[in-house]
Amino acid sequence: MKRLLLVDDEPGTTEFIRSIAEENALFEIRTANRADDFKSAFLEWHPDAVILDLAMPGTDGIELLRWLAETGCKARIAIISGFDRRVLEAAGRLGEARGLIISDKLSKPVRLAVMRQALQRLAGL
Repeated sequence: MKRLLLVDDEPGTTEFIRSIAEENALFEIRTANRADDFKSAFLEWHPDAVILDLAMPGTDGIELLRWLAETGCKARIAIISGFDRRVLEAAGRLGEARGLIISDKLSKPVRLAVMRQALQRLAGL
């Protein structure tokens, strides 16, 4: 089973994504709600996929994308945020320019069908 690391500070979003991924048995999931926890989990667990919220208290999602690029991350990444769509697109371009595999840029709130499709792409299906 593939591994998904989810970093988001909203419990409702985390549970929404977890329930969809578990219903389809696509991933084993770990979550983090702070940058330090995310970095530790990423380095220890080596996930195949990452869902990264750009807006976290005390954390800049763009900095986390840069950090992932510095680690040589080969995981598929979905960026999620309530920011304007232009911010998501810019973050995606930045990640891709740094060699990251950006599979999706998702605006909150995410519809069920959209999240299902994003999870399938993250799983490589």
